[in-house]
Amino acid sequence: MKLFYAGPVINTEMLVVMLEKHGIAATQEFEDPSLPDDEDLNRLAKVFVPEADYDRAHRLFYAEREDEL
Repeated sequence: MKLFYAGPVINTEMLVVMLEKHGIAATQEFEDPSLPDDEDLNRLAKVFVPEADYDRAHRLFYAEREDEL
């Protein structure tokens, strides 16, 4: 697994769902797993994707879209 994104849990949860809709099995883990799960949407988390899917995931979410020009 390769780190794809780090940020607030509100973003990581949505990103995991969107990646899964594209057939990419992403996982999420908290930056500091020792903290209690207090439903804080700003709590820092990381999203990991399989190395084999990293380039495709990057193109899906970070590449400039020509159809938006």
